[in-house]
Amino acid sequence: MQEMKPSPERGPLRYVKAGMLIDGTGAKPVRDPVVVLQGRRIRQVGTRHSIKVPPRAEVIDAAGSTLMPGMMDLHIHTAMYNCMTFHNHRVAQFEIMPHLQQMYALFHAQNCFDMGFTTLRDLGMNGPYGLLVNELCAVRDAINAGIVEGPRMVIGAFTTMTGSHLDLIQPRAMYRWGFNTADGPWELRKLARKNLLAGCDVIKTCASGGGGTDKEEPDIRNLTQEELDALVDEAHALHKHAAVHCFTTNAQRMALQAGADTIEHMVFSDDDTLDMIVEAGVPMTPTLSHRTDHAIELRREHGTADFVLRKMKYLQPFCFETFKKAYKAGVAIAMGTDMGFEPDMGSNAAELEIYVKLGMKPMDAILTTTRNAARALKREADLGTIEAGKLADLVAVNGDPLRNIRCLQEKKNIYLVMKEGKIYADRRPGRNRNVVNVKPGDWKIVDYL
Repeated sequence: MQEMKPSPERGPLRYVKAGMLIDGTGAKPVRDPVVVLQGRRIRQVGTRHSIKVPPRAEVIDAAGSTLMPGMMDLHIHTAMYNCMTFHNHRVAQFEIMPHLQQMYALFHAQNCFDMGFTTLRDLGMNGPYGLLVNELCAVRDAINAGIVEGPRMVIGAFTTMTGSHLDLIQPRAMYRWGFNTADGPWELRKLARKNLLAGCDVIKTCASGGGGTDKEEPDIRNLTQEELDALVDEAHALHKHAAVHCFTTNAQRMALQAGADTIEHMVFSDDDTLDMIVEAGVPMTPTLSHRTDHAIELRREHGTADFVLRKMKYLQPFCFETFKKAYKAGVAIAMGTDMGFEPDMGSNAAELEIYVKLGMKPMDAILTTTRNAARALKREADLGTIEAGKLADLVAVNGDPLRNIRCLQEKKNIYLVMKEGKIYADRRPGRNRNVVNVKPGDWKIVDYL
């Protein structure tokens, strides 16, 4: 099937100026860049010496700032019962209906968008009333329709066996409503088709146990090879992707055999499996923000069981060591945080600081959230770099993230957030446009409605 080419952009040319350009290709930064926009796309990229700005042309002046592609988080759960608005996530699960949780999902996504994350791959959520696929797809569709402001959303749907890691995110004693888990290849195909009919972009499943749930060890197999093969095949048959949660090397090998599009987490590793992943070219999202001492302490404050906290602390060094080995081996790393219960939505860029502290070069860390992420989504034709023909997802940063990656974590430093040529956040001197105007902690903490 021949790929459809984007229709030519129309409208006047606009010119974005900045102090430095990190274009997301890995090339050396460029001083005094000028990026020419037309409609939703980038028309030309150059410098003040190579591009002449006509008189009376519209100029978006981000002088002194660093211009870079819009960032992406490829493993996030915006519909998680997040403790930005509840003291206790266990209470939150049962105190609100899916309709309100949908509004929280939008709010969480907007907090990330305000911080320069123009694309989020949301890998799903479930609750007492079932899977939240319809609600998350509605958030995506409302943003795409221009009804509300928000990032580009790529929606995943939980498609797992009964008693899987993702099933156990909810209390074991909770009554399950509806068809939310399945067993055997054909029943799992049915659940995948149900989720794809609802409009999801990604089938999210598990091949191993996990770390954030009660009394379930990481090495517990979550699917047979035949079941996993069926799910990945079903996703690919409808031109969609499959993301597989893989804590263990056995799960990683199962995902490779099935043809998974991305591997999630990779807590444990060995050299042979890493070599297989590199050879296959399958991207991995590390999700280290979820594993830090800060995250564990937040979970403690918000009512997480001590058993889970101890398990998270036990797994922490394995996560960090595997990341270092994967980076050294040449695994394609695409940034993902696993943000949900913690830390606060919008703090996604802290993941990049963890990468740098573990030995990744700052430029390579930026590539995980730009070019590499776009490749993992198979959307590199439109996203991930600042090049002619790409969609104009741009972020202007007050600071140099190559010298101080932490500058991406403060809202005041995110001067401009542009998606497809439109400015959504503008905090340049003298301006104060935000996607989310309420400040963290100012909203009401709702424990009982």
